Amino acid sequence: MVRASANGPASALVVRLGRRRIEHVARLGGMRSFHLASPWGLSTVTARDLTRFALRVETLVPARHRAYAMRLWRTIVPSQRWGVFRVAPRGWTVYAKGGWGSGTGAVDHQVALLTRGGERVAAAALTTSDGTHAYGKATLRGVFARLLRGLSE
Repeated sequence: MVRASANGPASALVVRLGRRRIEHVARLGGMRSFHLASPWGLSTVTARDLTRFALRVETLVPARHRAYAMRLWRTIVPSQRWGVFRVAPRGWTVYAKGGWGSGTGAVDHQVALLTRGGERVAAAALTTSDGTHAYGKATLRGVFARLLRGLSE
């Protein structure tokens, strides 16, 4: 869990953990199509995989670290709080993480877990060839607005 995406530390962590461990946790999280590539930014994943993972993420974190991990995921830095953060219904707590092609518009992805009391909803959107990162963020905002439209405030 991270509050701010940074490629350098992510790359170091991938080297430290290795393919086997990373793919093992992905499978435990319900990710059936995930495959770690080199470089890791070319890894494959589906929106369904990310949604399953979001719904299971708390069970993957040891109990003693769970509250801390979820707080990190909930408090993403303001500059990376786009997409679902902008359109989530009031009253829901948003845990979300995005991925983007270094701001090129090549990819703009986001996965979210929303909670309210005992209710849990997860959604993910993956886009490619957006042209610009701004367009990709706007696309994600629109997709999540439609996906979450039925959630009451």
